[in-house]
Amino acid sequence: MAKKVLPLLALAAANTLPDVAAQPASQKGRAGSQRPNIIYIMSDDHAYQAVSAYGHPIGRLAPTPNIDRIAREGVRFDQAFVENSLSSPSRACLITGLYSHQNGQQMLLEGIDSTRTFFSELLQQAGYQTCMIGKWHLMCEPKGFDSYHVLYDQGSYWNPEFKSPTSDGKYIREEGYATDLITDHAIDFLDHRDASKPFCLLVHHKAPHRSWFPDVKYLGMYDNTEFPLPETMWDDYSTRGSAAHTQKMSIDKDMELALDLKVDSVGRPVDRFRRTIAEYGRLNADERKAYEQYFGDRYNRFQRDSLTGRALVEWKYQTYLRDYLSVIHSIDENVGRLLRYLDEHGLAENTIVVYASDQGFYLGEHGWFDKRFMYEESLRTPLVMRYPRDIPAGTVSTAMVQNIDYAPTFLDYAGVKQPKQMTGHSLRALFKGKKRLRKSLYYHYYDYPAWHLARKHDGVRTDRYKLIHFYGHGGERALQENKYQQQAGTRENNSYKGMAQSGYITNDPDIDYYELYDLQADPHELNNIYGQPGTERITRKLMRELLRYRKQLQVKE
Repeated sequence: MAKKVLPLLALAAANTLPDVAAQPASQKGRAGSQRPNIIYIMSDDHAYQAVSAYGHPIGRLAPTPNIDRIAREGVRFDQAFVENSLSSPSRACLITGLYSHQNGQQMLLEGIDSTRTFFSELLQQAGYQTCMIGKWHLMCEPKGFDSYHVLYDQGSYWNPEFKSPTSDGKYIREEGYATDLITDHAIDFLDHRDASKPFCLLVHHKAPHRSWFPDVKYLGMYDNTEFPLPETMWDDYSTRGSAAHTQKMSIDKDMELALDLKVDSVGRPVDRFRRTIAEYGRLNADERKAYEQYFGDRYNRFQRDSLTGRALVEWKYQTYLRDYLSVIHSIDENVGRLLRYLDEHGLAENTIVVYASDQGFYLGEHGWFDKRFMYEESLRTPLVMRYPRDIPAGTVSTAMVQNIDYAPTFLDYAGVKQPKQMTGHSLRALFKGKKRLRKSLYYHYYDYPAWHLARKHDGVRTDRYKLIHFYGHGGERALQENKYQQQAGTRENNSYKGMAQSGYITNDPDIDYYELYDLQADPHELNNIYGQPGTERITRKLMRELLRYRKQLQVKE
């Protein structure tokens, strides 16, 4: 049975580590304590609902036994959150331990201030052998790594291109499924590492990012599974402002038949598939044959059934989840490969293993897919962590933690002093008996006008309440607020022009409004109570907290 929170964890405090920053070549500290190795595994868009350790109905139907093993042998965090629910900003928070406006990566495609210190640099200077494998997705070279093997941009599921220090700046195509290849390279690093040094290995998967392409061997593995509809599937956003109404994240209206579900109502399926799905052109003959057969059969059934209305939305939901969860099965399988490697090579006892996602994801909640909003399914991320020397097995933590805390945690365990400018907190304090790291957290999303048209907003969350402030110009008027979208030749500007030319950007209203949720009474966030009688006191309290964050962190909207 899982142990509820933290007084029990004080037992682990006897295992202390010395400050070893002055001993760059040694794996041992002054007192002889061995510095831990670190493996941080991160997926892209893996919802906590789809990790079976969290007990969600979806996770129970599509189990993740290897990720669950990390939780079972260590700690499961039930209130782990991100600072900005978007891929590149989240990764920048991880690598710097800073909020988005501090590290520069506020929007998706550009912005990171590469002069900021990366935690990998500090570990490298302290004698760790450092390595980055998989999805980097920041507009700078990997910094602070002795070696790296990173995907081009978002990466492709099939036969992707990787760059390394020995590839002369070129991305070179490799044959295979990306999730397997990333793990192959991680194991290759472990096989050839300098065993006299502790190591820090970041393993960042492309999966399960849109458009959810399963490995050939797992095509259709959940086709006979009927996933329950979320309680909020048919949310009409009746108590909320315009942001919930103008988004383009709807399974009903915005999930595409060809791009997302690999069918189309017009034209032959394979021809349409060739034109609209970039992944298709990457397949070898055997992979192509398997995909054509499977998705051709799906297309034929889709045409035969001629679904409309809610029946069509429910079909899209089931098809989306079946592909998404099949992709996650490969992630879990490869997590198991790494755990077995540690077992077989005597490394499990002295290696911190972390599994997380770069943010949460909507699996039909509020009728949505994707992320971005400060509502729980997007804000909250799975986080499990194992370190046998310091974390009692079966621990469950309800402390609020955030992805800006990961860098300080790794530095703490390595005996490296946390820089003053690094704003996160070490999670290790929780394993010494501290009950919480913060009484509230701050969130800020900036990426508008951009894909999915989620409006800019910031807010605060406590254990019980959440206050969200939506703000900013609507439509193309918002460009004046965004640095890179205005600069010709930048990726942000090119992306904006593509959206504008296709008519994707809508003429949304200018906004400045608040939403307030009581997470205890309304865990699904259906009832915005901002401005209702009886909420004045908690509103004032949360508003003060929000203003405190903005002032303390020097946030500019």
